[in-house]
Amino acid sequence: MDYKAKVVNDTSDFIVLAEYIPSVIQEIRYYSTYNFIGDRIDGYEQPVALITKEAARALKAVSNQAAAMGYRLKIFDAYRPACAVRHFGMWSIEDLDLRMKPFFYPDLNKHELFEKGYIAGKSSHSRGSTVDLTLFDMSTGREVDMGSPFDFFSEVSHPDYEGVTREQYENRMLLRDLMVRNGFEPIDCEWWHFTLKDEPFPDTYFEFPVSAEILKK
Repeated sequence: MDYKAKVVNDTSDFIVLAEYIPSVIQEIRYYSTYNFIGDRIDGYEQPVALITKEAARALKAVSNQAAAMGYRLKIFDAYRPACAVRHFGMWSIEDLDLRMKPFFYPDLNKHELFEKGYIAGKSSHSRGSTVDLTLFDMSTGREVDMGSPFDFFSEVSHPDYEGVTREQYENRMLLRDLMVRNGFEPIDCEWWHFTLKDEPFPDTYFEFPVSAEILKK
């Protein structure tokens, strides 16, 4: 597949997730500097989650079921423009930039982040139907303890890692069950990452920026 030939700017099938699911909590890490690079990532113009309509409908079912159990969804990332993925790639070859290594990839070298699947050269996020998320416990006012933070690149973040506590493992499986039950697929190296199984654009990578305003044009 010619990656560049598949990059498009059509926003017609995308929506602002928080407008469709008002209860979601958003902490869009790549808009901030608190991420594995340490800078705002290219293409993130506003701290909002954009997603395809199809994925949003499935996620709303997840949200409703989670709410019945006392949880809200907390979103770290959804649609990710292709230019952001290129930013990741350029960062990976800057050998001296290790500012965030102690916090996000303490036991790995940069090139291993790609080799082990933590960062993809062509990200499913750019297809618009992938989301990174966790559960927020309304009774405690805190994120559910998953045993590792979002974007912590290590075996401890693998969903089936046996070194976490029983409670942490059960929390991971609760999130996984809610997502899979509603049509999302997990991956084997990140407990927070899910892609809609029947995603509408399996071969298309979008380039438009993360901005609520861009969808109004």
